[in-house]
Amino acid sequence: MSKYRELRINQPKLTIKEGAREVIFKLVSCMCDNVYHFTFKKDSNGDFKLHCGGFAYSNFSIKHLKHDVEWEADANEWGGVIAMINSGTSVIESVKSR
Repeated sequence: MSKYRELRINQPKLTIKEGAREVIFKLVSCMCDNVYHFTFKKDSNGDFKLHCGGFAYSNFSIKHLKHDVEWEADANEWGGVIAMINSGTSVIESVKSR
């Protein structure tokens, strides 16, 4: 069974540090279990900006607009962010935050 399929069936428990200024999600793609990273960093205004590791956001077929995901992160609703990201063609394997 592929890593992607395993993660779809048994999603890991993800914990994000309270008041984090940077959050990095490790994603596994449905295509050959390729690995990608989504990084949320706070800008000078204190808002989170999503960086897709050099790939276009649309490549991940997420069913939500990029700014909606960023606004969910701004509201500290990480469960919603995780659900939004997992709605696409990749699934979150792990998370690091600081």
